[in-house]
Amino acid sequence: MEVKADARKFAEIDCDALVVGVYEGEKPDGGALAEIDERSGGVITSLIETGELTGKSGESSYVHNPGDIKARRLLLLGAGKLDEFNLDVVRKMAGTAARMLRGKKARSFAFLRRSQLPLGESAQAATEGALLALFDPDKYHTNDKTEGHLETMILATTEGDKNELDRGVERGRIVAEAANFAREVINEPSNLMTPTELARRAEEVAREFGLEIDVLDEARMKEMNMGALLGVAQGSAEPAKMIVLRYRPQAESDETIAIVGKGITFDTGGISIKPADGMEKMKYDMAGGATTIAALRAIAQLKPSVNVIGIVPATENMPGGRAQRPGDVVRAMTGKTIEVINTDAEGRLVLADAVAYARYLGATKIVDLATLTGAVSIALGDIYVAVLGTDQELIDRIIAAGRNAGEKIWQLPLDKEYREQIKSEIADIKNIGGRKAGTITGAYFIREFVEETPWAHLDIAGTAWNETLKPYLAVGPTGVGVRTLVNLVCGN
Repeated sequence: MEVKADARKFAEIDCDALVVGVYEGEKPDGGALAEIDERSGGVITSLIETGELTGKSGESSYVHNPGDIKARRLLLLGAGKLDEFNLDVVRKMAGTAARMLRGKKARSFAFLRRSQLPLGESAQAATEGALLALFDPDKYHTNDKTEGHLETMILATTEGDKNELDRGVERGRIVAEAANFAREVINEPSNLMTPTELARRAEEVAREFGLEIDVLDEARMKEMNMGALLGVAQGSAEPAKMIVLRYRPQAESDETIAIVGKGITFDTGGISIKPADGMEKMKYDMAGGATTIAALRAIAQLKPSVNVIGIVPATENMPGGRAQRPGDVVRAMTGKTIEVINTDAEGRLVLADAVAYARYLGATKIVDLATLTGAVSIALGDIYVAVLGTDQELIDRIIAAGRNAGEKIWQLPLDKEYREQIKSEIADIKNIGGRKAGTITGAYFIREFVEETPWAHLDIAGTAWNETLKPYLAVGPTGVGVRTLVNLVCGN
């Protein structure tokens, strides 16, 4: 879908629908809302008086033949309370409009700006919302799709700097397309999205957007003593890959941010096998890896002034005659020994070698993200991403970047007392710490391998998959983390 701006009066824009937000309790007694009401013969007043439109978030009213405007339909959306209106509301309203109007066979719509939020950021949020909303996980449906093809969204505003508006639209397009790339990759079935295929997708991204790429095979990983990752991989017939993408700015930088994403392309749990119920969704256990590749895709286009490395340790976690067993001891790249108590706690094992490799490549800051623990869903549900780490400034920056992106992030503690739960009797560390504080002990395990490098960990297990259809988001992979990471690296 094309997104463009139009500085003409809203009534002069020829499109299938004009989309207008109405605040809670608002009356059409001034400004654009009053003019729309007058041109439509009082339709807004009528809807408000009958209680059909109160302006509460989530409401919508769809009006045919709305009078003296060129748009052939009028879509009124509840914008919620004026003092709570923010960029994420813009994002969700644009997404709601796009999904709803596509279902009504519209090909174009105009989204009317009515707030005083920063122009460029508003344009970015609206663009992101609409493009993210149009993603559906229906690639393998063979029947004809009944919904129409939405071709154009017009941002209707008569004020502000046109260059600022265009920059916002372009950044929104770049970020949303990257997030949708991640969602597409995450949604691929595991018989197709193997570690080799994930590496091939990363190579395509590198070629298209000018990134450097290096893919370590198992022989090179063995040379680097990556025993933690290879221990997970040994049960699978599919060869493991360590995918490394690099972005280098034009001017030299002393800062190198490493983004490390868990890339388990299918997780059976290994010998500690998972229950059958819901196991089909374990194709999304590589969401952190897909998000890493997607973030580098956007970063390469936005061109920040820092070095960025994206690292994806990719493998399957399978049972079998060669599979890792509970009680095995493996040696990580750092030389630290690990007692494997539960083979289903494999994500932290592959991340142990990946964050160590990030340090080896010169990272000055490390951010890892992973569908790491079921415990995070118990703690935070599907609303918040958990963040833990060793560098409070970095954590604060991530939370702020997420807030601007519309991705909620909540910090959990990482006190040294939690280290007691992952002490091993026969090795330096064990890979699980029992039922208590599972998200925290999982993160503490990774902490053992970043050593003194400033580091933050994002547990996206509760937020990487949307279970319920929303007006602005399909069921399936969310692409959570892409927008936050881009904001972190490139600035809000």
